[in-house]
Amino acid sequence: MSLSAAEEDSASEIHLPADIDWEMLDKSKFFFLGAALFSGVSGTLYPIVVLKTRQQVMLSHVPSFKLASSIFRNEGCRGFYRGFGTSLMGTIPARALYMGALEVTKSNVGNVAATQLGFSEASAAAVANAAAGLSAAMAAQLVWTPIDVVSQRLMVQGGGAVGLNKYNGGIDAFRKIIHGDGVRGLYRGFGISILTYAPSNAMWWASYSIAHRVIWDCIGCYCCKKNENGSGNGYRPDGKAVVAVQGLSAALASGASALVTMPLDTIKTRLQVLDGEGNVGRSPTIIQTVRNLVKEGGLSACYRGLGPRWASMSMSATTMITTYEFLKRLSTKNQESFALS
Repeated sequence: MSLSAAEEDSASEIHLPADIDWEMLDKSKFFFLGAALFSGVSGTLYPIVVLKTRQQVMLSHVPSFKLASSIFRNEGCRGFYRGFGTSLMGTIPARALYMGALEVTKSNVGNVAATQLGFSEASAAAVANAAAGLSAAMAAQLVWTPIDVVSQRLMVQGGGAVGLNKYNGGIDAFRKIIHGDGVRGLYRGFGISILTYAPSNAMWWASYSIAHRVIWDCIGCYCCKKNENGSGNGYRPDGKAVVAVQGLSAALASGASALVTMPLDTIKTRLQVLDGEGNVGRSPTIIQTVRNLVKEGGLSACYRGLGPRWASMSMSATTMITTYEFLKRLSTKNQESFALS
């Protein structure tokens, strides 16, 4: 998210590239390039997601490095990419829904907040980003929940957890889930997924907007002191500086979001993956899942996989936002107006 210039007639004025809204984008290029770029990002971070998922369904805690060594030793590199094909198939429509809902909501809410409700620029940006994150997460979960159910079950095969079926690939998993539970089985954990990802996304995008503005304000204060006797032409950051601030803002916004939503994510993963032995063929409920977690390791069991999830969220957020901003600039209808200098 580009920030407007700091204060007028100030030597510390920050001249950032103009923000790009929904109307400025070439939609076909935006979605096509977005699918390619984010597929690459997903492939890079997928092994960390496998580690996190396996830790969440294990009956006892296993350190990340020990688990990674075990997977590599017993399954090779292939073990870190179980279910990746299924996940990749869902990435394209889910990302399209996510990016479309994000940009449309952000543009509309931002305009309403600034022009009709009289919010300041900073407040309007935070509200617009929060609303956009909320709507984008809810739209994407329509596709992501079935993909999560199938890909996560493939991820944990051979992972040492009880109550697991065996599948011969994504199509076999899809067929068996439909046969056993119907379409409802593909949307197991949908409600808690919304409770996990919608507030998390809203919090993340709002925090990102605030962190982004605060960092540039700090840079503006530094430039003000440095240029007290200067000409007052302001500071024009180059492309590397803009990307660095975007990445740092994304990493700062990820920490609290991961910590707050980790228990819900663990419960969601178990609901989607485990069939629950001794449950007379019925799927485990949320209450049963929580009881099992507490019985296995107390409250700390809800935070199994926190390390990989924190790392995954921080790396994913940093690469996502820098890739996303790069994508928007590649997809503008008038490239020259938005080029990074």
